[in-house]
Amino acid sequence: MKYLDEFQNPELARRLLDDIRATATRPWALMEVCGGQTHTIIRHGIDQLLPDEVELIHGPGCPVCVTPLAVIDKALDIAARPEVIFCSFGDMLRVPGTDRDLFRVRSEGGDVRVVYSPLDAVKIAQQNPHREVVFFGIGFETTAPPNAMAVHQARKLGLENFSMLVSHVRVPPAIEAIMTSPSCRVQGFLAAGHVCSVMGTAEYPALADRFGVPIVVTGFEPLDILEGIRRTVRQLERGEHTVDNAYPRAVRPEGNPAARAMLADVFEVADRAWRGIGTIPASGWRLAERYRDHDAEHRFSVEGIATREPAACRSGEVLQGLIKPNECQAFGTTCTPRNPLGATMVSSEGACAAYYLYRRLGVTPTPLEATPVV
Repeated sequence: MKYLDEFQNPELARRLLDDIRATATRPWALMEVCGGQTHTIIRHGIDQLLPDEVELIHGPGCPVCVTPLAVIDKALDIAARPEVIFCSFGDMLRVPGTDRDLFRVRSEGGDVRVVYSPLDAVKIAQQNPHREVVFFGIGFETTAPPNAMAVHQARKLGLENFSMLVSHVRVPPAIEAIMTSPSCRVQGFLAAGHVCSVMGTAEYPALADRFGVPIVVTGFEPLDILEGIRRTVRQLERGEHTVDNAYPRAVRPEGNPAARAMLADVFEVADRAWRGIGTIPASGWRLAERYRDHDAEHRFSVEGIATREPAACRSGEVLQGLIKPNECQAFGTTCTPRNPLGATMVSSEGACAAYYLYRRLGVTPTPLEATPVV
């Protein structure tokens, strides 16, 4: 299949690795800000094939993982109401709230449905005019345009029973937050290609200049990742810090103008809390004032919900790149995909899930970690 087999070619991968080894003369720490890239890296062992000089740090690139606990608890509150049909993508159903998840709400009688598009939720609202239909709209810039389209379409159809619980986040402010952290070790970024395919690259040059870090827009196949690393290391060795598009087959500098126009119409930039990290200014979207009638948080008045993160969960440190997943004492023991403590073990893009799935379990055991993996 086009762009799969040719971007997984072992011989080309070896050549790229040889080039990286020949280029890197000192230690460099790079961060990928995309959960899909993290899974490619761990699945194919790219981090283990790189020379010792190049370290990959996994960033907060999983939208499910960074959805704050307070928003999860608001979703659980809304979904449990008898008048509500709560629609969500499947990867949100097992994300733990303070004391339960959406699967538990469904088992207790809540009408929780998995959909494959936000427009499916619009159709459900058309078919159930006497029920409140709520769609759980989360994600980075990639899923924001179709979610915006769903709200726009509901407004156009006059569906007063459709609303959206919004928890959208933006990548550039997250990069700024990472770089201004006192514990930051990142010297270069692999930017998420699908985000840039929507938004373009205009927001990145200022970040590269301000922090003196190269930012290389990168795809998702093994050769994409290796080429992104090669270009980043080459810039670092030369003392450069520019924005480089290594994913031109999908990314244009201007992004997708139609998608950006839809975002500008439906959403407005807002401060947003990130699970395990905290509030980052101007790092998210909320529904614009003219669409506020479709805001589920406003419609159902879910405010003042008390939240509590599990004390043993270190997913916040994982999301900030401060530790690797298997450095958490709960990893693979008291925290597994079947019984997760944090969202990073649940999501198909979570770093903890990647380490567990591809058996990166090897750390020096401590008494807490002596429990057999299930």
